[in-house]
Amino acid sequence: MVRLSVALRAPVQHERDVVEALRFLRAGTLLEAGCHRCFAWIDPDSTIQYVEEWETESDLRRHVRSARFTSLLAVLESSPERPDVQFDFVTATRGLEYVAEIRQEPVE
Repeated sequence: MVRLSVALRAPVQHERDVVEALRFLRAGTLLEAGCHRCFAWIDPDSTIQYVEEWETESDLRRHVRSARFTSLLAVLESSPERPDVQFDFVTATRGLEYVAEIRQEPVE
């Protein structure tokens, strides 16, 4: 899995407009092959957060070349401060079975 995380600031009077633009892009992004999740929200400290999760790096690469991603870049470039953009390449994801596995091991 590959996760794109973006954190950005916008002038208070434009926060809602930026989040709405991201949510508009979200609708189409979710329809793209390989997209698992996509969301946008405003934190209590007024930081705007945007996250996309992709099945494979190939899916994300295709998305990065798309017109929709170009629109996302336009939204990010409208921020008065440089946005924090991060790509996380996740090699494994585990659930509660991991907790059970660890708790069954002898204590060192």
